Amino acid sequence: MVEQTGEEIDWDKCPPDTEDFPSIVIDTLSIFNSLGDRIYPDIGYIGKDYTNFDSFCNLYSIEEHQLDYVHELLLFLDSRAVEESQKRLKAEYDKIKRR
Repeated sequence: MVEQTGEEIDWDKCPPDTEDFPSIVIDTLSIFNSLGDRIYPDIGYIGKDYTNFDSFCNLYSIEEHQLDYVHELLLFLDSRAVEESQKRLKAEYDKIKRR
């Protein structure tokens, strides 16, 4: 697209790519996406199922001193996913309620 418009790339406006993050962040994202979801019919998404967390940490060679950081990132990602799910569920509920 930049070639078509003839403009220079403004790297400050470009969103970060996966390779811009440290490997621990990429591994944590992979673990987050590999964990199962806990979903209930009337409640919706309530978070990730951490049953296999230790197995994934071993698979991705997460070291002991990195576990706190990985936990923190996972909880951050999980809380955002729960909030988004609750917003969507509330929007659907309000839509049905209006009918």
